[in-house]
Amino acid sequence: RRSGRFPLPRFRTQKFQVRAQLESPEWRNHLEAIAEEGISSVGPLMSLLTFEPVLRLRAAIALGHTTNRIYEKKPDAARDVMRRLNWRMSEESGNIGWGVPEAIGEVLSHCPPLAKDFYRIFFTTIIDLGFDDNYVDNDVLRRSCYFAIGRFIKACPKYGEEARPLLRKGLQDSDAVCAGLAAWALGMLAPDLNDQPSLRKLAESGLDGSCLVTDGDLVVVCTPAELARDTLQGKPKLTI
Repeated sequence: RRSGRFPLPRFRTQKFQVRAQLESPEWRNHLEAIAEEGISSVGPLMSLLTFEPVLRLRAAIALGHTTNRIYEKKPDAARDVMRRLNWRMSEESGNIGWGVPEAIGEVLSHCPPLAKDFYRIFFTTIIDLGFDDNYVDNDVLRRSCYFAIGRFIKACPKYGEEARPLLRKGLQDSDAVCAGLAAWALGMLAPDLNDQPSLRKLAESGLDGSCLVTDGDLVVVCTPAELARDTLQGKPKLTI
């Protein structure tokens, strides 16, 4: 949603500029400049969340930095960014929500006050409680939820133990790629003996599926079994 204070031509110009910055090999050097633009960067960054996985994650990381900067001056405006993201994840919005889990994860990673308020909503995207809840029943979008939660708990480990039982249950997700990414996310936490039987079962399953993991620079594609083996060995791919 764009207000009259941010005309369409300006939006297009800024989107082009932000995209060029994030597609640069030195994209991380541009994060500060993007964040300095504050709320005017939010719309262009959200528009990039539907792009391919690397640019999507870069836009999500930039949105995390930007929202934290906004929070320092206008906490309510930063909360509104989170409300917009959560709305885009809801069925009522009419959107699929591509890239939104990554954005939520990065915002919560970079802004501790928002993490405290919103992390439980984020975690419930991967758990089906059987009634009206936040569970994401689109398999492809739910993959992004597991991936984003993994990055979040690596950045903010104090929330990890609350996520652990949900991720352990995710090892049995009906979607093989979701199961693999749940294994990868568990690898962001300290090893736990209670995780090992489920991880070993997945590692030996031979399940097919291409699990894509990226840090915004490198991209790795593995099977669910490979990601489970990595976590069992304490060597998850592309940790933060």
